[in-house]
Amino acid sequence: MASEITYAEVRFKNESNSSGPYSDSATAPKVKPTPHLSKPGFPSLLFTSLMALLLLLAISFLVAFIFYFQRYSQLLEEKKAIKDLTYTGLNCRKDSSHIEDKVWSCCPKDWESFSSHCYFISTDSASWSKSQEKCSSMGAHLMVVHSREEQDFITKILNRNAAYFIGLSDPGHRQWRWVDQTPYNESATFWHPGEPSSDHEQCVTINRRSYARSSWGWNDIPCSDTQRSVCQMKKIYL
Repeated sequence: MASEITYAEVRFKNESNSSGPYSDSATAPKVKPTPHLSKPGFPSLLFTSLMALLLLLAISFLVAFIFYFQRYSQLLEEKKAIKDLTYTGLNCRKDSSHIEDKVWSCCPKDWESFSSHCYFISTDSASWSKSQEKCSSMGAHLMVVHSREEQDFITKILNRNAAYFIGLSDPGHRQWRWVDQTPYNESATFWHPGEPSSDHEQCVTINRRSYARSSWGWNDIPCSDTQRSVCQMKKIYL
């Protein structure tokens, strides 16, 4: 009797948890790498610092340019004023102080000289503001009284029957100010007795009162009144 051979179909299945050396891991999920944000490095920090430095230098240059441009414009105006004065003529004398190696101190013709200033006495009458404009057109300003000696000097050459505007005014609340920004010093003022007398009188003249003990002194009057004036400028040194 022939022996009967039975063939059995055998199938092998790969187990997913196989840990053998030949196990198939193709079906395992792949994890995508997470991108890392790069931090600013040294080159970008250096670039930012350079840009800030350049900006600072540009601002400094602009400020310096504006300052020197204003100073240059001021010097041109002063030079023009001196040129105009030279054209009309100067009275000069040797200066003993030798300021900045200059040996001559000068005032324009028809101006009076005292200490380091020149003085022009106007015979025309005008308001305080018009008087200041006239002085300014000559490179000067209304007189600023610095001392008793200066006050005595100017009163000796003024007409005792007239009043003269000086460069003192009150913009409000009795805050007296000089036109050249010199600080107002109450201990070096020369008001007539009882003056200043009114809040509505905001400009100052120098005049003579025969009944006053000091004779010459200051008086506050309305700025719109018309009076003579005294202009003042610094001496020109050559």
